[in-house]
Amino acid sequence: MKYALFALLLSLAACASEQVQYARPQPNVNFRSYKTYNFMDVTARNDAAFEGPGTGIATLKQVVGRELSRRGYQQSDTPDMLVNIGVVTQEKVQTRETRIQEAPVYIGQRRYHWQSQDVVVGRYEEGTATIELVDAAQQELIWQGSVKSVLTPDEAKLTQRIDKAITALFAKFPVSPQ
Repeated sequence: MKYALFALLLSLAACASEQVQYARPQPNVNFRSYKTYNFMDVTARNDAAFEGPGTGIATLKQVVGRELSRRGYQQSDTPDMLVNIGVVTQEKVQTRETRIQEAPVYIGQRRYHWQSQDVVVGRYEEGTATIELVDAAQQELIWQGSVKSVLTPDEAKLTQRIDKAITALFAKFPVSPQ
């Protein structure tokens, strides 16, 4: 029983964390020379998947905008820097391995053997957001970062996870908050 409780707590702790995958600035870029930003106006391949509440796209834009504003950048219709946001979701399966205690009782057959198996205990969605900053004049990538988190249908929790993940990502940005 203690093992099962420990495994459950460990799996919940692992699922709840937002993970910064990477944050990469291009070499020799002076990020202080940029003053303004705006989001790229692009259409998703499957627009229907990102429509309506609970998708997190509006929250991503809001939090990225807040983090850029904290660093002295202002949103503008003629920006120095363009922000591209990419989102990928993937269904994941949570499993556990069977133990010898779960094996059928041996009743004397020859060549009996037991082998552990993975048993599905749950399914969840994991989302990865990639933020790219592009020099608007030269159309060159100047910074890229990515975060990963477990998604939830609860809008309040989703907003909280996005906020936490993007804040952690921008902690690795070359310009500190003012």
